[in-house]
Amino acid sequence: MSSFSYLIASMSRNPVRKGAQRRDRASDGYRQRRYVPLVQRVTALNLVLVLAAVAVTVVVLAPHKLSSFAIDAEVAVVVGSIALVVLANVYLVRHLVGPVQAVTDLAARVDLARPGQRLPGAEATSEAGELALRFNEMLSRLEAERREATGRVLAAQEAERLRIAQELHDQVGQELTAVLLGLSRVQSRAPESLRPNLLAVQDLVRGSVEDVRRIAIELRPEALDDLGLASALAVLADRFSERFALDVQLEIAPDLPELSTEAELVIYRVAQEALTNIARHSGADHAELALLHHGRRLRLTVTDDGHGLPAGCAPGTGMRGMRERAALLGASLEIGNRLDAPGCQVRLEIPLEEPR
Repeated sequence: MSSFSYLIASMSRNPVRKGAQRRDRASDGYRQRRYVPLVQRVTALNLVLVLAAVAVTVVVLAPHKLSSFAIDAEVAVVVGSIALVVLANVYLVRHLVGPVQAVTDLAARVDLARPGQRLPGAEATSEAGELALRFNEMLSRLEAERREATGRVLAAQEAERLRIAQELHDQVGQELTAVLLGLSRVQSRAPESLRPNLLAVQDLVRGSVEDVRRIAIELRPEALDDLGLASALAVLADRFSERFALDVQLEIAPDLPELSTEAELVIYRVAQEALTNIARHSGADHAELALLHHGRRLRLTVTDDGHGLPAGCAPGTGMRGMRERAALLGASLEIGNRLDAPGCQVRLEIPLEEPR
């Protein structure tokens, strides 16, 4: 059975985890700047030019001022003018070069797993503004390409899950059932001294049949295909309650809108991953799974009363997988500790299409 567990673990891995790790390392190194910011360099250069121009003007027009250090009205006016020019220069340089700094900061922290990060107010009013505008357009293209690539990867994973689940059910499950029936026939003819051992072997085979059935359901839930999302979530909650002794309270809105097959699968997989994390890591006794309809948004909420996330917890494979699935639908996913009670909360909000 270890090979089955390996298959499940390998198919649940996030396809872009290595890329995310490389991006994190790159952004950490990028934030360690080894240069003077462009605003300071341009401001300092302009200040030097202004001072040089003033000095040349004084030498040419009033050379006698160089031998006198008396501060009169003319000197005060010149110093005040220089100060005003410097302040105006700093303001204008910041205004013109600011978008470049904004692009640098956003590029260092941008995460394509969290779509929608953009530079506000980007307009092609200058070279720097056009750079910010093109950067926003590039992010849109990258997010679209990422959604398409992730969609293809996840679709291939789901197809492989379905194939393995069918083989487990049709081949391995039936072969184990045949073994169980054969043991029953042997038991009826075996000597009395061997029957306890045959009963023990039958129990082991029966347990293997149940394990194969459970793995096949985890790989591809039949209830989702045959009965719909609401029934599949109910079966999921009952299965976790029975297997992990976890009290799962289920709340599903009766007026759920019609959803695409992809949306139903994303909701189911996020709920499955959230309940799996609760059962394995949270130490919770109770959990709540709610799927409610709020205006033009569908909200899935999974909460527990366990330990919650530790401080500085880095997102693991499961969390990144949930974010990847949410990004396919343009949905938002929030994972964090509850504010009003102990435990953790996973909230998935899916925008719904306007009715035609």
